[in-house]
Amino acid sequence: MLDEINKKNININKLVQKAITNQNFYSEILNGLTSKNDIIRFNCHKILTKISEENPNQLYLKWNYLEDLLKSPNNYHKLIAVELIANLTKVDVENKFEAIFDSYYSILTSKKTMVAAHVAGLSGKIAKNKPKLQRQITERLLNIDKIHQGKQVELIKAYIIDAFTEYFEDVKNKEEIIRFIEQQGNSESPMTRKKAQDFLSKHTI
Repeated sequence: MLDEINKKNININKLVQKAITNQNFYSEILNGLTSKNDIIRFNCHKILTKISEENPNQLYLKWNYLEDLLKSPNNYHKLIAVELIANLTKVDVENKFEAIFDSYYSILTSKKTMVAAHVAGLSGKIAKNKPKLQRQITERLLNIDKIHQGKQVELIKAYIIDAFTEYFEDVKNKEEIIRFIEQQGNSESPMTRKKAQDFLSKHTI
């Protein structure tokens, strides 16, 4: 059944609708997330990302499956789960994210920079969807130098600035975030320095 997505150019909207209305196809798409075929895995990820954004309640029913992927030793599987779970926090009426908060944010320690960076970058979305967790999320991000010992920590800080940008106006204690971002003006990462400059030019306290 996955032959129709084993191609580089797919009609994403058509396949999203098919996944929403055809349970067998939907199950195949979920299973395709762990396919060894790169094209199938990529397209399944693309389809489910769109569902998580436009019809999240459907994917929310598969939370446990995504949680299992989050624990996977395969970093690509983990990366998929990080993104989809972040999107589902907006419909998380059962507070399932709170139960996995520590394991989700433990990924900030990952030696795989892109996985850790995605957790950092998606934190803005999670903080908007889960206001009660904003304090905890902010603390994790501000302490990135203690949490992540990899060589690319300076790059991860660029994603942290993106996250702070997303929910800065909702934060009560803005001073600590401003101080953190001011420190990035001397970052070894050009991208982080640029994002810090852009943030500080737009946000004052």
